[in-house]
Amino acid sequence: VQLAESGGGLVQAGGSLRLTCVVASGNSDCISSVNWYRQGTGKDREFVARIHAGANVTNYSPSVEGRFTVSRGKTRFPVYLQMTNLKPEDTDVYYCNECADWGQGTRVTVSS
Repeated sequence: VQLAESGGGLVQAGGSLRLTCVVASGNSDCISSVNWYRQGTGKDREFVARIHAGANVTNYSPSVEGRFTVSRGKTRFPVYLQMTNLKPEDTDVYYCNECADWGQGTRVTVSS
């Protein structure tokens, strides 16, 4: 399965963006939580947020708790990551993931 992210861009500090994760192609029998990660150049991939399958329970990294919200509608996809009060340190490429499937990432740049 190929996932695809969209919604990245350039925004000033304090601004907002909403990222979207969809299934771009393929089918999978693996159903699990959908996760958002981010990675900058020369940095390890960092967990950002997760929405669990079924009950839509969510988890967040302490660095984004209270500023980011992960959600979905009535279907498993799309999954959204609403990002508010963005900071320059949020600048990264953001990826969504489910099971072994990943997207190509969408770049978020926050200017100070």
